Amino acid sequence: MKDNHLRQLEKLGQSIWLDYIRRDLITSGGLRRLIDEDGLRGMTSNPAIFEKAILESNDYDADIQSMVRNGKCAKEIYEAISIHDVQSAADEFRPLYDRTDGKDGYVSLEVNPHLAHDTKGTIEEARRLWLEVNRPNIFIKVPATLEGLPAIRQLTSEGISINVTLLFGLPRYWQVAESYIAGIEARAALGKPVMHVASVASFFLSRIDTLVDPLLEKKIERGNGKADIAEKLRGQTAIACAKTAYQIFKEIFNDERFVELSEKGARVQRVLWASTGTKNPEYSDVKYVEALIGPDTVNTVPVETLNAYRDHGDPKPRIEEDLEQSGWVLERLPELGINIDKVTQQLEDEGVEKFNKPFDKLMETLAQRHIERK
Repeated sequence: MKDNHLRQLEKLGQSIWLDYIRRDLITSGGLRRLIDEDGLRGMTSNPAIFEKAILESNDYDADIQSMVRNGKCAKEIYEAISIHDVQSAADEFRPLYDRTDGKDGYVSLEVNPHLAHDTKGTIEEARRLWLEVNRPNIFIKVPATLEGLPAIRQLTSEGISINVTLLFGLPRYWQVAESYIAGIEARAALGKPVMHVASVASFFLSRIDTLVDPLLEKKIERGNGKADIAEKLRGQTAIACAKTAYQIFKEIFNDERFVELSEKGARVQRVLWASTGTKNPEYSDVKYVEALIGPDTVNTVPVETLNAYRDHGDPKPRIEEDLEQSGWVLERLPELGINIDKVTQQLEDEGVEKFNKPFDKLMETLAQRHIERK
């Protein structure tokens, strides 16, 4: 374990979480081994992950059949399964949560993706899920849509720990951090404790390059005066955004406003790198881990990336390297006709839909089983 690259990340201030959940990983002891041997410090889930777990395995068949016989609808079945798995995973991580005084050991559960543009509905569902899971070491995932921002503030003020998901743009990150801090301030103003309220802001990375790179490749193919710049920018946008976000994080949480809250026990809202599985086979399979290692960061990786980093990662604190290059990348994009704010808004819109589709597919499948049982 001394040579395990994953464990070395902890010494550099980064927590590795797993972007995956499935019942047999928990019941087989596999999750416990990842915690003990690899230093895994958390786990995230989303509707797409649960859809894949439920439809591509037999782990849940008995439970589904039992709930169908008892007249449960598709949404009730899904929630029962997801809550059970999140509770079980949270129990595995609980010793770590206690040992780190609540810094790590979290498992995330997302509100219904169809509520992404419904502030009131998001607040109500997040409250309900928080109470039903009934574990201190969980995050409720709330999307970083405009409608999600007031929900983040309100839920934080109520002491509910939030994983802000589907975050792509830097301007939106400012708003997300502001919503979290405002929630902590509101809670403190009521005389309520703030030390056990946690949050992460989850930046989705590889999807940025997946959208921007084809735009750059068109510029390269045209071979005009901008081709050289486009070539240099290819595959660099997501990392540049993330490194810039980290500088924003440091500015916000070292500001006097938050320092006053930290003296009352408030925790920083850590930045979390999500969508870190490399989608372009031309790039390194640990591209979105290696460049973004640093204090107060989390990287939530799919299983393939976890295995790859264990095998050939090179842990070094790089999050603040090449900052001038990151700034140069973001400054050059407009010269090529690429508006990064429009790109990130498109990704947000598509991201909501990408969670809606698997959720709806799963609901249809579970509803069909209910009909067949009748």
